[in-house]
Amino acid sequence: MANISSLFVTRLYRAKLSEYAPTIDARELETSCIVIAEEDEAGQDWCEANGYPGYTSYASLTDLPWRFPIFADLVKVLDSHVAAFVEDLEFDLGDGKLVLEDLWINILPEGGTHSSHIHPHSVISGTTYVAMPDGASALKLEDPRSARMMAAPARRQDAREDLRTFVYVAPKVGEVLLWESWLRHEVPMNMAEAERISVSFNYRWE
Repeated sequence: MANISSLFVTRLYRAKLSEYAPTIDARELETSCIVIAEEDEAGQDWCEANGYPGYTSYASLTDLPWRFPIFADLVKVLDSHVAAFVEDLEFDLGDGKLVLEDLWINILPEGGTHSSHIHPHSVISGTTYVAMPDGASALKLEDPRSARMMAAPARRQDAREDLRTFVYVAPKVGEVLLWESWLRHEVPMNMAEAERISVSFNYRWE
């Protein structure tokens, strides 16, 4: 009988943000995101100039943990989740460690999308979800081998998850997702009438 095993597995970490202390108040985090978006004129200008739907603080604010204490608490929680993921990935960090590189807010209105991309120069990337109204976009993850499949036929629609070319993950408010930064991902069109709010981040090795 043939022996078939899985090689070069892509890991996806999914957990409740509340699994580690300190506790993050969901309403306070959502309010903070909205207030920052309303006051960040530089970020608004960047989004308009670059055709970015909704709002992101990625190009304008690099000090969210300093501005709002709840973001400082959030970083402490994320540090614990990333440490747990690093253990699962069995990374050998030597004398180094993974540290937060970027932390930014995303507010995606109805009809907004975020095209397929990766996060170069980082090790672990992820997102925690602040507001996910009914109809809000799932996270779309792409098989990293897609560019090397050449003449391969498409997978069956009922193919098991670990064989699919694309996997859609519908996160809930208060969850955190982590993946290795080379994993291509996107946010399809937001079909909800309300805004989809999340906080994304990168960790680097130093």
